[in-house]
Amino acid sequence: MSDSPRFRPPILLALGAQLAALLLTWLVLLAAARLLGLHVSLLQAAIMQGALAALLGARLGLSRWWWPINLVFVPALVVLRDHSLPGWLPLAAFAALFLLNWNAFFEHVPLYLTGRAAERRLAERLAGLPANFRFVDLGCGLAGSLSRLAQAYPQARFVGVETAPLAFLIAWLRCLPRRNCRIFLRSLWRVDLARYEVVYCFLSPAPMPALWRKACVQMRPDALLISNSFAVPGVEPEERLVVDDWRQSQLLLWRPGVPRPDDPQASG
Repeated sequence: MSDSPRFRPPILLALGAQLAALLLTWLVLLAAARLLGLHVSLLQAAIMQGALAALLGARLGLSRWWWPINLVFVPALVVLRDHSLPGWLPLAAFAALFLLNWNAFFEHVPLYLTGRAAERRLAERLAGLPANFRFVDLGCGLAGSLSRLAQAYPQARFVGVETAPLAFLIAWLRCLPRRNCRIFLRSLWRVDLARYEVVYCFLSPAPMPALWRKACVQMRPDALLISNSFAVPGVEPEERLVVDDWRQSQLLLWRPGVPRPDDPQASG
């Protein structure tokens, strides 16, 4: 049985946190008004709702960058309700979130950002490789970690691929100053893994079986597949690097190019 976390699209979790917080806030304020005669302003109620939404989002496993969004979303609507804002502004905000989370809808791969603790563990593991290793990040997101790794290992070559349009644009701009790092608007399924000594991913449980089959066919015996948190069902990793972070993450390492005659995933 896989020990991978179950896939839950972050944008739907955020929406669920907002709706649940609205309901809880209404129930609490209703009880306070009837039992204690306590009444609060609309802005105070909105702040309470935002705090609850942020707490619920954190409990549901949303990345930290979602927390302030959940916190300020409803209070911001209340504060701005009397201002003559352009009608396209809410639509633009929704479009930005959609373009960042594009893959959550079409490939079951949400925008997960590699935390600093996981990045440090990854950097430590890369230190044992030859200086000129080649590294690809499958679904690089905003490329923060990729950019910093490229800076830390100037002789290595780093590539990131991303298909969410806004995430790609941010990643491309962020990595422009790094001469040893390139970002491509490309599906991970179109990447030739044989070109790399390290293949890194932070995806979701959904694509891991297919990615394993692809890696077994394309990767060389000495090349590493490193998955942040999500396992390959039925295939025990060769290494587990525990990460001291709030998610209790692990970096799972395999060498898929090493033949495994009894591996059901390799030929499935």
